[in-house]
Amino acid sequence: MSRLKPRIFRKPFRQNDEQDDAVISDINTTPLIDVMLVLLVMLIITIPLQTQSVQLAIAQGNPPENQTPPPFVTVGVDFDNTLTFNNQVVANEDALAIHLKDIAGQVDQPELHIKPDPMANYETVAIILADAQRLGVKKIGIINKN
Repeated sequence: MSRLKPRIFRKPFRQNDEQDDAVISDINTTPLIDVMLVLLVMLIITIPLQTQSVQLAIAQGNPPENQTPPPFVTVGVDFDNTLTFNNQVVANEDALAIHLKDIAGQVDQPELHIKPDPMANYETVAIILADAQRLGVKKIGIINKN
């Protein structure tokens, strides 16, 4: 019996050994193609939904005649925390509370515009807002002086 000789595997002949160290810089396009196919399927599914329309009956009317702006009162807080009610100086917060009670007692309340100076104390403005809310003023807004 003859013994089989082991085969010797040889590398194929290469001219340069630097080719073994070269980095493969090709992008793997399989995930890209998968994502594109998913997006295509989603687009195909959603296009029929977008072509359906809803018929709406929109009312055709004339705009109302000249509307008068709603009445408002202004409370100002100056840089030195001086209070004003409709541009008239108010002695203190208790006197302002009387004006706020009058506003809250009206059936059709005017808007309360508070105009604090940028240098005014925040605590004063917060007290005015809290008093107005506590006394029942419903329409309160803060107006920038600039």
